[in-house]
Amino acid sequence: MQKIQMVDLIGQYREISHLIGDGLHQVIESAAFINGPEVKSFEKNLADYLQAGEVVACGNGTDALQIALMALGLKPGDEVIVPSFTYVASAEVIALLGLTPVPVDIHVDYFNMCPKSFEAAISDRTKAVIPVHLFGQTCKMDKIMAIAREHDLFVVEDNAQSIGGSFQPQQGQKRKAGSIGHIGTTSFYPSKNLGCYGDGGALICNDPDLSKKIRMIANHGQSKRYYHDIIGVNSRLDSFQAVVLNAKLNKLDSYIQARQEAAAKYDEQLKELSGIQIPGRAKDTDHVFHQYTIKVKDGKRDALQTYLSENDIPSMIYYPVAIHEQKAFQASIQRVPDLKNTNIITTEVLSLPMHTELGDDQIGYITDKIKSFFL
Repeated sequence: MQKIQMVDLIGQYREISHLIGDGLHQVIESAAFINGPEVKSFEKNLADYLQAGEVVACGNGTDALQIALMALGLKPGDEVIVPSFTYVASAEVIALLGLTPVPVDIHVDYFNMCPKSFEAAISDRTKAVIPVHLFGQTCKMDKIMAIAREHDLFVVEDNAQSIGGSFQPQQGQKRKAGSIGHIGTTSFYPSKNLGCYGDGGALICNDPDLSKKIRMIANHGQSKRYYHDIIGVNSRLDSFQAVVLNAKLNKLDSYIQARQEAAAKYDEQLKELSGIQIPGRAKDTDHVFHQYTIKVKDGKRDALQTYLSENDIPSMIYYPVAIHEQKAFQASIQRVPDLKNTNIITTEVLSLPMHTELGDDQIGYITDKIKSFFL
């Protein structure tokens, strides 16, 4: 059995190495290293895949979130609602722009923003909400969008972990995560389901005027070289990374299928184990399993992680400290609603190895060790 890794990018690379090698050679020959033809091609290909109006590539997922909020014209002091159980970037950009983050609670089984908690946190200063599609599962976007429309709020989807996932409302068209709100954002960090070999990100938008503004902001606020109409940033995807992403985008659905099959095998082995709870699946979403995250009961999470490590099985705790408890946000967060689910989840979650190259023997070994810990 091969060494178990949280993410196996080397094994994935071997299958597409010829495509990447040829593409990188073409970039070098053309010397179009920044915003070259490969970047334009990738933007179009991703927009087609997501069935979205336009994709604007940028430097990384955090930049994508910042650019999105800048494009909406929010002013210092405006409130932006965000789940407290998320990676720091989702809230970091809010505080960075002088906006006020308002952390809200999550669903106890799906780890995503609770629509009721979102609605209860709205005030007359609230201008936007950032639903985070965490661990590979899309938020309840029909409810979130309905609440946002009622209160005239912008919706910025943080889709860094759920690219390729979908949401199917009870009534209406099935849509890809990231293409539902006013702006979608994503990250191409190497470990993502669609990852490059460095940093990268993108914004997704169906509004042509807003898309134009996003593209300007990402390029120093200019639509014509040396003519700067608005304040922007310098955030660009380089052509090397676009080569990698174009090669991987063609295989994204097969990558997702491999992750879903691995998750089903985990489920089968762990579903009857009383000491844990396997990941919940909302019936209206396609879980693409960026992470396979279990809940460990009775305060045994850390002991299980230590036991797995002793048996050469990596695991990760995402995220041990919620946003509302981080020191960095003590000055910017002005009110904290009831976050009972978040406070519990941070002590229970444990993510097991999950990637496209995960073998049956590895899953069997991991689940056997988990069972032996509890039995």
